Amino acid sequence: MSQRLRGRNLGFAAGLWALAGAAHAQQTTYELDPGAGVWVETESPEPGTDAWIIGESRRALAADSPAEADKLLSDWLGVHERTDNPWLAEAYMLRGDARVARGREYTALYDYETVAKDFAESEVFMATLERELRVGRMYLNGLKRKFLGIRFEDASPIGIELLMRIQERAPGSQLAETAAIDLADYFYRVRDLDLAAEMYSIFIVNYPRSELRRHAMLRQIYANVAQFKGPRYDASSLVEARALIRQFAGEYPEQAEQLGITDALIARLDESGATQMLSTAEWYLRREDPVSARFTLRRLVVKYDGTVAAARGREILAERGWEAPEPAPMPAELRGLMAEPVPAEPGAAEPGAPEPGAPEPEAGEGAGEGAGEGSVSP
Repeated sequence: MSQRLRGRNLGFAAGLWALAGAAHAQQTTYELDPGAGVWVETESPEPGTDAWIIGESRRALAADSPAEADKLLSDWLGVHERTDNPWLAEAYMLRGDARVARGREYTALYDYETVAKDFAESEVFMATLERELRVGRMYLNGLKRKFLGIRFEDASPIGIELLMRIQERAPGSQLAETAAIDLADYFYRVRDLDLAAEMYSIFIVNYPRSELRRHAMLRQIYANVAQFKGPRYDASSLVEARALIRQFAGEYPEQAEQLGITDALIARLDESGATQMLSTAEWYLRREDPVSARFTLRRLVVKYDGTVAAARGREILAERGWEAPEPAPMPAELRGLMAEPVPAEPGAAEPGAPEPGAPEPEAGEGAGEGAGEGSVSP
């Protein structure tokens, strides 16, 4: 693993470890001695006890020694994993943190999933979901999964699954809201516009008072408009976009005007209206009324820019030496979205690909890391 990637993973795990500091804080406590003006230790776990193992694992993580924490916790879990020990949930979470720090975030997901499935009532449940969200984001932002010790396998399907599970496990929470918008933004980024529009719609329904509502509404409009490929194709996305534009303009009139999110945006893609205006211009030409024809053609290329009829209108203007006006600017984000689509990131997992939660061999525990990170379905 490169030093840069290792440093990133260590920093991530240290940050996650800090989030759990409040849990079971009775391990080592301090009180201020008013007379001496110093903090004195009032409680410390006995060496070898469960609390001591957890405390030592935290210390090792804070000291950037994840391998030490991994070994301590693996040895302890080997003895206690089938018991009802109250420290089990935190032990699984911390071992997951240690494995993330070692660059084995996929392996860590098995420990995080154990907490999510078996310890939903524990104090570390939400903290564990936060860790899964971080891993999911890493995968959706391009981090590859290791195979044969090398990072080259697309992990975006795992990232998608993680963000979906978080929404199911913590509905209505801030964490679920973050996962929902992250997933919608991912589909939008890779130009899977149908799924993006659907996810933004779900987000708006589930989180009507979110600070990101305007962002989601705007992206939903763009995703619907950009799906329209011309008059020969399905125009249902335009019908949806019309309703969304009116809703957006009603809630955010000033921003709608500034961004050009008005009915004029849909009109520019309306081939039927454009064809009708082109027919009117051609009628004027046949009646030898060039003034009316030029006026109608200039309106056509501005109002219905992007349609086949508008393109023909520009040709007629050029043939007759008439100046064609510049069309109204389309929102830059939408213009880029409607350009030639970029290839979407690989998204489909191969048949039999593992999901988080499946048992996975550990290095030195029956399989080397070079042999991959597990292939058994949960």
